[in-house]
Amino acid sequence: MTAVVQGPAVPTRSVKAKRAQKRSVGAAGAAARTGLLWVASGVIGLGIWSFLAWWYGPTTIASPIEVWTAAVELAESGVLWTSIWASAQRILVGWSLGVVIGAPIGILMGRINIVRQLLDPYIEFFRFIPPIAFVTLAVVWFGIGETSKVVLIFYTSVFIVTVSTIAATVAISENKLQAATNLGANKLQLMKTVVLPSSVPGIVTGARLAMGNSFLTIVSAEIVAADHGIGSMIWQARNYGRIDWTFVGIIVLGIMGFIFDRILRMFSAKFLSRYGVK
Repeated sequence: MTAVVQGPAVPTRSVKAKRAQKRSVGAAGAAARTGLLWVASGVIGLGIWSFLAWWYGPTTIASPIEVWTAAVELAESGVLWTSIWASAQRILVGWSLGVVIGAPIGILMGRINIVRQLLDPYIEFFRFIPPIAFVTLAVVWFGIGETSKVVLIFYTSVFIVTVSTIAATVAISENKLQAATNLGANKLQLMKTVVLPSSVPGIVTGARLAMGNSFLTIVSAEIVAADHGIGSMIWQARNYGRIDWTFVGIIVLGIMGFIFDRILRMFSAKFLSRYGVK
């Protein structure tokens, strides 16, 4: 009879620890590669920008150094920070109102036919009219204060969120709704346990798209009637012939939009992942 000699058992915890270590090392490596690619992309972009500025001259394209100098000048004078704060407030208030109002309207239109038939003509009519067409009317109706700018941001946000929410609500599987009904769910419970959770990814997508459109609208709104804001700063740059200020305003808008979208994505991934948001 041959004896079977067994080697020492490998502890399960040590195996799991090694696997976790490998995953962390792989994640760190992927993050490092992404960082290097971002740096390389930035260097290439700055190189192309510098070449174009040299080729066309400072009256057409401001160089990166000129833009940096102008940004420092505007920051030291306080104009840049005041403009960023004013525009950020207007965007966040108008966008938030658009999401808060647009999402329920979209759910109701997606689930109740009579509501959709009543509101659909207005949604389809107004969402094709650009907010800039209402700038003059907004100033006449709401004055030159903050309300007119917030209303324009709300206008550009609410229809995008509504349409995206309608699409997500209509796409809910009838089998899922029928299963909840068979288990005894009434209409209110059906709305809370099935319709609303299933609509969350569509609402988030609409909110992100609306955020982008809010940045498109804020410039036109601030150019017409605002003493502070990125749009006002860009318009003043035109009046003073400072193309470098214009470039500062454009770059700041892009950075603000990038940061706002990243925050929204991080928030959604952390708190709404159970609803399928990634």
